[in-house]
Amino acid sequence: MTSPLYAVVLAGGVGSRFWPLSTPDRPKQLLPLIGAEPMLTETVARLVPLVGIERILILTSARLKAPILAAVAGLTAEQILVEPRPAGTCAALTWAAVQVAARGGADARMVCVHADWAIGDPERFRSTLAAAAEAAATHDGLATVGIVPSRPDPGFGYIEPGQTITEQVRRVARFIEKPDIPRATQMVAAGYLWNSGIFAWRATDLLAEVRAVTPELGPALAVMDAAGGTPTAEAFFGAVTGGISIDVGVLERSTRVLVLAGAFGWDDVGTWAALQRVRQHDADGNATFGRVVTKAAAHNVVHTEQGAVVLYGVHDLVVVVRDGVTLVTTVDLAHDLKTLVDTLPADLKELR
Repeated sequence: MTSPLYAVVLAGGVGSRFWPLSTPDRPKQLLPLIGAEPMLTETVARLVPLVGIERILILTSARLKAPILAAVAGLTAEQILVEPRPAGTCAALTWAAVQVAARGGADARMVCVHADWAIGDPERFRSTLAAAAEAAATHDGLATVGIVPSRPDPGFGYIEPGQTITEQVRRVARFIEKPDIPRATQMVAAGYLWNSGIFAWRATDLLAEVRAVTPELGPALAVMDAAGGTPTAEAFFGAVTGGISIDVGVLERSTRVLVLAGAFGWDDVGTWAALQRVRQHDADGNATFGRVVTKAAAHNVVHTEQGAVVLYGVHDLVVVVRDGVTLVTTVDLAHDLKTLVDTLPADLKELR
């Protein structure tokens, strides 16, 4: 394909499930949770060999624009697409498509990823993104990459592949919301894929499909049309009346959705417990950051930015130390930290 390819990175949100490390001013995508660099920095570095630094666009909030520019070398202010307010991924990616079409022309393609993923095989990741972008343009569709599951995980949505288009490309038969363990086990055995949130399409194809199947964005599209196709972000997002995800607003309604299988060590780093899978372990399965000493302790996640943490005879704990605040919970409860944070006193909830 000779049409330009852009990469759009979703990098908004706070990541409250990583409290007390993640805060509104320092959300998880700007933290070194997997390696030595912030996750967003690592995400951009993975994409540069595919599209070049100049064709990477970051969707985020105004609050994070300056920290992102400081964290990612080579980005310019024009590459930060600021959402004036949260309005759902459907509005965000539609706005990104407007920008890609304006910058790259009617045939410009875009791949969409999140800033908080772990990727085990970056080269295979890039080749899969390129294949998805080519498939979307060749077959006039909206492509998604479904991850070949490594386990029956109830924390993910699933994709049922349908009609075969080519050896690599199939139509999506349906999307399934997060199942329970027995159903997830059945779906993995039947060849279903994890719904990763990786997308690829021509920008104009997404805009056309939003017009066709997403009435919720009708007012925003009307504002876009009135502005000759290039409204301000404030005008566009101001016309969005309610938040809706790209999955619900477009993909679950469209008949043009394609899926390619991806196997490149993908993991959604959504909770402290996920670090057990993506960080290096010691011999007892402890995933640690900072000065940590363990004895007769196994399968713990420990992160300390100052001082030392010593664990003796405990298992499956999450321990996080930051600026005089210590969190101790279990790996099983780590997914529910937002519930905890919502009940905390303001001085703890609003750490900076």
